[in-house]
Amino acid sequence: MRIITGKYKGRHFDIPRSFKARPTTDFAKENIFNVLTQYIDFDGATALDLFSGTGSITLELLSRGCSQVISVEKDRDHHRFITQCVSSLTHGGEEPRADGVVPLRADVFRFLKSCHQQFDFIFADPPYALRELPLIPDLIFEHQLLRPDGVFVFEHGKDHSFGEHQHFVEHRQYGSVNFTIFK
Repeated sequence: MRIITGKYKGRHFDIPRSFKARPTTDFAKENIFNVLTQYIDFDGATALDLFSGTGSITLELLSRGCSQVISVEKDRDHHRFITQCVSSLTHGGEEPRADGVVPLRADVFRFLKSCHQQFDFIFADPPYALRELPLIPDLIFEHQLLRPDGVFVFEHGKDHSFGEHQHFVEHRQYGSVNFTIFK
């Protein structure tokens, strides 16, 4: 796993082979972030990374200058890995500070229902086979988690289409990876 650009550009992290998560490929990640430059300036932005998995997007957002990134991951080992990666970048091994990256070990659906903060940028990469996957965009907007000028990127498989959603902006596909952008 590699950080594409920003102050930590080129840093690599070896994902343990035992992990079930599939990180967003570098190719797909680089392309979607290139598209996002027309929608958002990450410098100083607040961000939410849902279903963080390996933390690839969290680390990319940190590197691109986000002032706060909340990373929500339920799996204990993945959460620990994200915390270690963030710590190695930001504090030389200390626990991440609340004013930077906040790795939370939590259920995304419970988090969405209880969160009262709004974000400039939200990224969600749930397991493609997740039964509740189609509900996620509605939950983001129902709970008003996105600031009025904010951007929500949803990574999903080919079996789902969100082109009819009232907040739909555009769809991008890179190989088997699909991204839908909402505002």
